[in-house]
Amino acid sequence: MPSSSIALALVGGALIGGAASGLLLFNGRIAGISGIFGGLLVPEREETAWRVAFVLGLLAGGGVLLVADPAAFPAHQPRALAVLAAGGLLVGVGTKISNGCTSGHGVCGLSRRSPRSLAATLTFMTTGALTVYVVNHIVQGYLP
Repeated sequence: MPSSSIALALVGGALIGGAASGLLLFNGRIAGISGIFGGLLVPEREETAWRVAFVLGLLAGGGVLLVADPAAFPAHQPRALAVLAAGGLLVGVGTKISNGCTSGHGVCGLSRRSPRSLAATLTFMTTGALTVYVVNHIVQGYLP
């Protein structure tokens, strides 16, 4: 990895950590994306504004990256839309089962030394690595 990529990764990590810390400090909330987005699907009046601002900030960050470095985004989807949709649904089910997502457990939970978050993070990292291996090396010829 070139040194500029490492620097960008460090800056990105610092921004994520700062945003998660700020949300906890100023709002008393954990920066778990699935919980934040899920709260918009069944909104509570006092909770909507900050959740919308957080999600719009995520989208704006992607938009800034698209303008700054269009090569960061593939010209075509590496998988069929149905496969991506199925993956998204599986992630949603997994976040419901584990009471949180990678950002909630991996970033916020681990920093608070939560044993449950450690177990969840180890589980989804292991499962993710195995899934990538199986899809790319075993099932690859069967997917559109």
